[in-house]
Amino acid sequence: MQTIDVIDSHTGGEPTRVVMRGAPALRATSLADAVRELREEHDDFRRSVINEPRGSEILVGALVLPAFESGNAAAVVFFNNATYLGMCGHGMIGVAITLAAEGTLEIGTHSIETPAGSVSVTLHTANRVSIDNVESFRLQKNVKLEVPGIGAIHGDIAWGGNWFFLVTDHGQLLVSENVDALVTFTVRIRAALDKSTLRGTDGAVIDHIELCGPPSAPALADSRNFVLCPGKEYDRSPCGTGTSARLACLLEDGELEPGQVWRQESITGSVFEAKATVRNGRALPTISGDAYLTARATLLYDPRDPLKL
Repeated sequence: MQTIDVIDSHTGGEPTRVVMRGAPALRATSLADAVRELREEHDDFRRSVINEPRGSEILVGALVLPAFESGNAAAVVFFNNATYLGMCGHGMIGVAITLAAEGTLEIGTHSIETPAGSVSVTLHTANRVSIDNVESFRLQKNVKLEVPGIGAIHGDIAWGGNWFFLVTDHGQLLVSENVDALVTFTVRIRAALDKSTLRGTDGAVIDHIELCGPPSAPALADSRNFVLCPGKEYDRSPCGTGTSARLACLLEDGELEPGQVWRQESITGSVFEAKATVRNGRALPTISGDAYLTARATLLYDPRDPLKL
């Protein structure tokens, strides 16, 4: 009977499951190799941690590893119900408060490796965290996409640690009561993107769809979003990498000044505070949010179970 010890948290309503013990032993000598090894040799581990019957498709998992590069406190591999992620803003906030609760991360600033690059994580309190994310940028602006059942829409292709297609001319009402329709709408956009020639750098798949709109109240936030993640689940938080991608677009368009605070509201009403500076034409975002522990558990993996995955 294999056991996997995990600690769960949520950041703005979006859950993170951090694997503490029971992960496969890896031979990797770099974080990129670790992701490749997990994908090719241990993908049953990802599925058993995230998916039913032990988990839920909305979970994002995080495997914390010893740092591969000097100067970093740790390395993290993020994964969800469908794939492995380059970075995860809400997940990194969840990892930080989890490691703090375990006594392995102190109040202060630490560098943590991710597949998208190293990020600076500042633990302000037991629940408040800021992340200096990877360089973010817009690759293409106002790209036309024909979507069956919807028609022509336009969006920006941008990087914030994951690839996003950001749409503002969607005509959708961004409220929690409209989630089912928003999922259907964004799944169609994702399917159209997959069939198109639109890609990120080096042919990367654009696997996140972000709808942008006005906040529920101007006093609460500057904008509201709905983000469809790989695996067809939506982000309950304001999405740290999606907010980073949006900041890059706003800065380039002159709608946001360097250092100006931008409050991003999620479809559930939670808020991230964000700001960015600019270096060599690219945004350097800082995302701040709160996370809270929700559970400590031991997952059981019985090889005799026909539904173990």
